[in-house]
Amino acid sequence: MRVRVSLLIMIIITLGAGHLGAQHEGMRGRREGGGAGGTINGRVIDEVSDSPLEYANLILFDRSSGSQATGTITHKDGHFELTPVRPGNYDLEIKFMGYRTERIEDIQVMPPQMSVDVGTVALQRSVIALDEVEVSADKPDIVYQIDKKIINVGKRYTTTSGTAVDVLENVPSVTVDIDGNVSLRGSQSFTVLLDGRPTVLDPNDVLQQIPASTIDNIEIITNPSAKYDPDGISGIINIVTKKSKLEGVSGTINLNVGLNYKYGGDFLVNIKRTGFNAYIAADYNRREFPGTMETENRTYRGADTTIVTSDGESTWKRTMYGVRGGIDLYLSPQDVLNIEARVGDRAMERSSSRGFDEWMSGDGVLNSYISEGLWEHGGEFYSLSSDYRHTFDGNGHEVAGEVTFSRRTGDGKSTNELRDMSGVLTSGQRSADEGPGTRLRTKLDYTLPLGEGRKIEAGYQSRFDRTDATSRMYEYNLDSLRYEFREQYSHTSEYHRDIHSLYAIYSGTVGGLGYQGGIRGEYTDRRTELLDTGESFSIDRWDYFPTVHFSYEYSKGHQMLLSYTRRLDRPRHWYLGPFITWWDAYSVRKGNPGLKPEYIDSYELAYQRHFGSTMLSAEAYYRFTHNKVERVRSVYADNVLLHTIENVGTDYTFGTELMLNIDQVKWWSLSLMGNLYDYRVEGTLYDAPFSEGSFNWNVRFNNTFKFGESTRLQVNGIYNSPTASSQGERKGFVMTDAALKQTMMSKKLTATLQVRDVFGTAKFENTSEGPDFYSSILFDRESPVVTLTLSYNFNNFKPERRRRDDHEEFGGEGEF
Repeated sequence: MRVRVSLLIMIIITLGAGHLGAQHEGMRGRREGGGAGGTINGRVIDEVSDSPLEYANLILFDRSSGSQATGTITHKDGHFELTPVRPGNYDLEIKFMGYRTERIEDIQVMPPQMSVDVGTVALQRSVIALDEVEVSADKPDIVYQIDKKIINVGKRYTTTSGTAVDVLENVPSVTVDIDGNVSLRGSQSFTVLLDGRPTVLDPNDVLQQIPASTIDNIEIITNPSAKYDPDGISGIINIVTKKSKLEGVSGTINLNVGLNYKYGGDFLVNIKRTGFNAYIAADYNRREFPGTMETENRTYRGADTTIVTSDGESTWKRTMYGVRGGIDLYLSPQDVLNIEARVGDRAMERSSSRGFDEWMSGDGVLNSYISEGLWEHGGEFYSLSSDYRHTFDGNGHEVAGEVTFSRRTGDGKSTNELRDMSGVLTSGQRSADEGPGTRLRTKLDYTLPLGEGRKIEAGYQSRFDRTDATSRMYEYNLDSLRYEFREQYSHTSEYHRDIHSLYAIYSGTVGGLGYQGGIRGEYTDRRTELLDTGESFSIDRWDYFPTVHFSYEYSKGHQMLLSYTRRLDRPRHWYLGPFITWWDAYSVRKGNPGLKPEYIDSYELAYQRHFGSTMLSAEAYYRFTHNKVERVRSVYADNVLLHTIENVGTDYTFGTELMLNIDQVKWWSLSLMGNLYDYRVEGTLYDAPFSEGSFNWNVRFNNTFKFGESTRLQVNGIYNSPTASSQGERKGFVMTDAALKQTMMSKKLTATLQVRDVFGTAKFENTSEGPDFYSSILFDRESPVVTLTLSYNFNNFKPERRRRDDHEEFGGEGEF
């Protein structure tokens, strides 16, 4: 209790300091402006091609004082809207790289005409060659907007040769476990979008599949509106891949090589002409991570205790490749058609060789043997998507539609064999799994502006998922000396799920107060059929998800946001099969067809303030989950643990995220990030009530040292504290990464040397226990991990420009 009270006091002090610092300015602004805010809208296009210019910068200046009043960027269709705008006279400046700056003067926002449409603004292309433009200002590695965090992957030098998982590992609120599984604010349940679209792969498969060098930025949205799918406890991670917005042909090539069979590469070629923008890209990466593992399992039967310990080597391998391409067709100034396709393959493998010792307390007999294990999983995937957008006029009135079809295969096999100390095979299991899946998604969105900053958004979305799953198990027969099929442990199932959704959102502004209210209704028809037993499990229900967002704007850019969302996490199809599957001689798995979905209530309060070039961001959040789902263990037989999934009760997470960016000197920038939260989970497990909790915290610091215009040294540190679960604890660990980046050939060629886990401190340790068992595992992975990456940009390739904060631009659902 003392910990939770202290945490609450800390949050109040942090947010209160920002409030008091801006209160006087805010009161003065209200006295001067008063009344409801107005709007200024319009559209920005290329003067020659009439194609819309996305991410053009618009800055509104107060005409009397010359100070900046507000700003925004254009959307994909070139439209923009500035709101709320206080009554007064303004000048509007419009900028875009490679174009001449346009300025519209003496825009009057006065009652009763509080909504002004400046029409279509055509920008002229600059006559200055792009290779003559020198931009030396460094971009921030993380931008904290009021509703999301945006990670500029190009600034993460220590993860250049890695994947999206490696990038997220050094982001506040994110932790990564021994297998590379990502947790967002303590939960592994979240939705992953790829360029704003769901993907057919499992969320963690997506994050481990995508090379960091192909990513422009990563957006983390923890409290999304009713427009988004409600799936996932902790929110949405959107991966935005690179594309160029420059006219003509441009591109980039990346090659990487590291110790212990690590190598790969990717390329991207972009063509932008009058009326269209097209790209094609491909990537291939192979990674191998050797390590050592120690385990201890104890099972209790009456007065007897059986103990099994092991230690040995374990190697994790991943091979991934993919090809993607797309085209934007500007059919008219009001119509844009986009078509994109992706295809790829993934192969994952884990091998282990460990020595085991087994004995029973009191009998003094020790049995020793060797375990050899091999697990393989992978398969092909592809997706085809198309979206169309039509704008009716220049104030954001539009309709958009999207269709996405995707399919994947999911083949896996594993072998586990036990041999005595003389090498004779004494036990063995082999399993094979097949799980192809198909998904079709459609959606239709409509936006209707109502004037004076108000608008209505509404839409329909549908998801159609189909999965077939087959598992086969073979056991080694000591008499016949061969593997024989075991029908009782082999099963076939079919999974069918259809979801239909309707949503509506109303938003507007009153003075400095912005508000948004939304409601989403979803109908779910889910059916799981076990073909070998004839059993069937189904769900037929409606769910409702309200969302509320408020923002209050202080003068000079101070802003605070309060939000509430209701979300859910649906059980994955492989959680539901009620049959036994053997993993190895000492582990079996069983699904739970009675598993209920988790329902989540999430509250957030966020504040952001700038002190010159220093930025402070603070977020307080409270989340509780009903029908909490956890992987749990129990004793299946002597020395054998049963792994299954249960609704264990309710969990509560109450915490704060803090970030401080310090950039006071030209040669050094520092980012300090922290996530502190109190976690509790309570309920009933195996007919016994329980209550577990822990105070968790993780800290990140990113140091970037600048040596001239072409050399950067980055040193990052991470600490993750221990955290509790319903049956145990994950231990804490610390890790340090470093990278040296050198640009050459007029910034066309870049070499980056990375060293991850410099001091070899990133050990992963977990313990769990129940009334009849105790289990622990310690994994010590390869360290340090050394990689060299070479990047070459041709024809001045620049990633498409993304959103910006108040001061500076920056660039560069998987489960069925």
